[in-house]
Amino acid sequence: MQKVLAMFPGQGSQYVGMGQKLAEDFPYVKEIFEEAEEACHLPLRRLCQEGPESELKLTAYTQPCLLAVSVAYWHVLEREASLRPAYFAGHSLGEYSALVASGKLTLGRAAYLVHKRGQAMQEAVPAGVGAMAAVMKIPSDQLEALCVKHSRAGERVEIANYNSEAQLVVAGHSAAVLRLCEELKQLQTRYVELPVSAPFHSSLMRPARQEMKPLLEDTPIARNDAGIIANLTGHLVQQYEARYLIEQIDSPVRWIQSIDTAKELGVTHYVEVGPGKVLFGLVRRMVPRDGCEVMATEDISEAIPNISRLSSSLQH
Repeated sequence: MQKVLAMFPGQGSQYVGMGQKLAEDFPYVKEIFEEAEEACHLPLRRLCQEGPESELKLTAYTQPCLLAVSVAYWHVLEREASLRPAYFAGHSLGEYSALVASGKLTLGRAAYLVHKRGQAMQEAVPAGVGAMAAVMKIPSDQLEALCVKHSRAGERVEIANYNSEAQLVVAGHSAAVLRLCEELKQLQTRYVELPVSAPFHSSLMRPARQEMKPLLEDTPIARNDAGIIANLTGHLVQQYEARYLIEQIDSPVRWIQSIDTAKELGVTHYVEVGPGKVLFGLVRRMVPRDGCEVMATEDISEAIPNISRLSSSLQH
């Protein structure tokens, strides 16, 4: 039996112009942007379509922009191509989009929360104190040991993203990340320092977690049968609770574990819903080529017939 996982991208997938063709071809998504803009009091359409890039990449703006565009993609694919996933997942910020798509969280509340989340994460660590780096083709246990080695009192480095077997991301204090990268250079292990403004998904985000905790605990989460594969554990959650979003802030994104769970659940089609192809690129290297398909939907004119055919095959 074929099963679909809808995957929603996180920060890093944004670009000036995202969602513009979607809005031109499907005018009804205007309502989605209006609802999100009203909730977070930001000109999301202008930021998405016109930028400037310097504003769009500010975390407090990036997060609601990506949420609105991803939900707009979801709405179009649900309406035009009858997309009906068995499960939902999102990478970091994308988990909010997954919750909206699954009917567990309202768009307005999600837009308000991710705007506040972006502000809290940005303010949690002073500029220059934290850093992040993507590390290529190193076993996770080896990198975990190196993180312990290069962490000291008051200076920590940790794995923040378990993205794939070929890419892990570390985050922490700049000095500790630098020490780790120096050893990676000696080991001839490739790494890329990331141009981010804060060490996301590390223990340095604890102040952001504390700030967001009351807002998230006060957020109504609908009870329904939709299954979410949560970042926090990488496991399937039927009855989603606020703690998954609270603890996600200063915990690593367990994307490898999430896709392993999807494979165990028998998922055969992995559909990235939203701008960019980051998850498409990660997941197509993680699932078997035989019997599985990974799809991107950024080109909506190409995606709709492909998803329609998939939806039709699932109904028969």
